[in-house]
Amino acid sequence: MTSYPKHSGGQSLAAQRRKAAFWFLAPMMAALFFVAAWPLLRTIYFSFTDTTLTNLYGGEWIGFKNYLSYRQLSSGRVIWKGTLVDPAWWNAVWNTVRFSVISVAIETVLGIIVALILHRNFVGRGWVRAAILIPWAIPTIVSARMWGWMLNDQFGIINDILLKLHLIETKIAWTANIETAMTAVLIVDVWKTTPFMALLCLAGLQMVPKDIYEAARVDGVHPIKVFFRITLPLIRPALMVAIIFRTLDALRIFDLIYVLTPNSKATKTMSVIARENLIDFDKFAYGAAQSTILFAIIAVFVSAYIWLGKVDLAGEGDR
Repeated sequence: MTSYPKHSGGQSLAAQRRKAAFWFLAPMMAALFFVAAWPLLRTIYFSFTDTTLTNLYGGEWIGFKNYLSYRQLSSGRVIWKGTLVDPAWWNAVWNTVRFSVISVAIETVLGIIVALILHRNFVGRGWVRAAILIPWAIPTIVSARMWGWMLNDQFGIINDILLKLHLIETKIAWTANIETAMTAVLIVDVWKTTPFMALLCLAGLQMVPKDIYEAARVDGVHPIKVFFRITLPLIRPALMVAIIFRTLDALRIFDLIYVLTPNSKATKTMSVIARENLIDFDKFAYGAAQSTILFAIIAVFVSAYIWLGKVDLAGEGDR
């Protein structure tokens, strides 16, 4: 074991470092508590009350009725109520899961491909690396409005291009049609977020020693085998972190769908339906229950992902 020298007061250097780290982190932890932890705790509390938007401080404790409750009629029939038996909620859950799985899978594959291209030496690589980040840098609201016009069935350039290429026969209302709304949302999200995945994958690629590739080239190893046997395993830590960050964003997606397809049942996610109940329908406590369930789903997913994927967030594996 490593022994640390004693300093004044009998404290070791490690103890002094821990104490200094605590005081440096204390302001940040206090800020996180007031902007994140406290609102979360209040939301969880509201989910167990009958609070409304017009009466935030007069709600009464009702237990789990916003989650699941039942009422038995005189005829013996049982009526179930609550988020967990709400068809609209489960439709939103399905939309969220479908959107997250498809978007993250596509963005991961495209992100790796783009990162491999940007990792090679070519003229103007720095400019290309900067340009590739433009879609990610554009605010989501702006991207949604821009793509909303491009996908418009009357004035959109997407329909015009597809008609000229004879890929479609009539103009398509991409965001209004229930069959194409999710496809439209996925296209916009992939366009915007693929650069983020590429950036993180590129950071992982730059950490791979070049000597390994030179040795593989001398041995005559096929490039495909080099990718699956060398590149992919070595960038796995960065890739796993990129996937978890992107999945967190996908599970709580709100702004893109709220602007691009605000009233479509085919794209309404958990965040969107929770916001509707919180604000539009004045079911504040009901929306708080849905927000709490969304938080629980994300927390369980992240914990399971880190545990099953053995993600080293602390970076201790390299010590």
